Amino acid sequence: MGRRPKEEPSIRGNINPGFELETVVIALDNIIPTKVTPAKVLKSHKFTQIIASIRAVGIIEPPAVSRSPDSKETYFLQDGHLRLLALKEIGATEVLCLISLDDEGFTYNKHFNRLSPIQENKMIQRAVERGVSEEMLAAALSTNVKRIMERRNMLDGICSEAIELLKDKMVAPKTFPVLRRMKPLRQVEAAMLMNDAGVYTKPYAMALLAATPKAQLEHPERPRKIKGLDENQMGRMEAEMESLQREYRLIEDNYGTDVLNLTLAKGYLGSLLNNAMVVRYLAHGHPEILSEFHQIAEIVALPVN
Repeated sequence: MGRRPKEEPSIRGNINPGFELETVVIALDNIIPTKVTPAKVLKSHKFTQIIASIRAVGIIEPPAVSRSPDSKETYFLQDGHLRLLALKEIGATEVLCLISLDDEGFTYNKHFNRLSPIQENKMIQRAVERGVSEEMLAAALSTNVKRIMERRNMLDGICSEAIELLKDKMVAPKTFPVLRRMKPLRQVEAAMLMNDAGVYTKPYAMALLAATPKAQLEHPERPRKIKGLDENQMGRMEAEMESLQREYRLIEDNYGTDVLNLTLAKGYLGSLLNNAMVVRYLAHGHPEILSEFHQIAEIVALPVN
C-alpha cells in the first residue's frame, strides 16, 4: 500500500491516522510479541474465556501490529497478546490484523486496554448477525443468557449521536436505561456533560435526569421517582441546571476571544519585561505588579478549546 502524500500543515496542526486503512492477514509465526505473558495468566479464567470466545465466534477485535523496519515479513505485536496465544492454542496459523502507524506499544495499550460497554454491544450484535446464538455467546463468554440479551439490547432507545459521544467510554451499563428516559436532544446533552465531568455512573445519570425539564423527558406524564428527591427538589435542580447551562454557553462563546486576549497580553508583557528601565521602575515602585507580570509572561502554554 503506497504512502499518502504529505498534507500541508493547518492552523490546528496535522491529524495523523493511527492505523493503515486496510487490514492484513498475517501468519502467526511472523508476529513477534513485545511483552512476556506470565505463566499464571495462561491458567486464568480470562484466558480460558478468550479461547472459548474465539472458538465460538472467531476474532472480533483484530490484534494491532506494527511493521518491522528490517523485514517486510515481520510484524511487532502492539495489542492482543492473549488473543495471539489463544489462536496458537487452538491451532490457528494466521490472523487478520490492524497495522498500527505508531510502533510504541504502550501508547496503543494506554488507550485501548479493554472493550467499552458500547463496543461490547457491537461485538455481540455482530456475532448474532453472523448466526451465533445467545446461548453460544453466553457459553463462550462464561456468562448467562440474560446478561447477553441485556447487553445486546442495551442501546435500544439511545440516539446515535449520544452513542457516538460515549462509544469509547467506560459507561456503567445501568446508565443507559436512565438515558433512555430522556428525549434524544437531552441524551446528547447528558452525554456531553458526562464527558465534561468524566463520570459515567448511574447515580450521575440519575442526577441529570432529576435536572431534566419535563418537556425533554420521553414520557413527561410519568412521575420521576428518584430516591431521596421530591418534586420540589427536582424543580429546583431543573432551574439550577438551566442556569448552569446558560453560564456554560456564555463562557464557551467568549472562550476563544479570552484566550486570544491573554495571548496578546502575554506577548506584550514579555516585551515590557525585556526592557531594563521598565523592570527597574516596577521593582522599586510596584514590586507586586512586577511579580504578577512575571507570572503571566512565564506561562508556557495557553489552554485551547
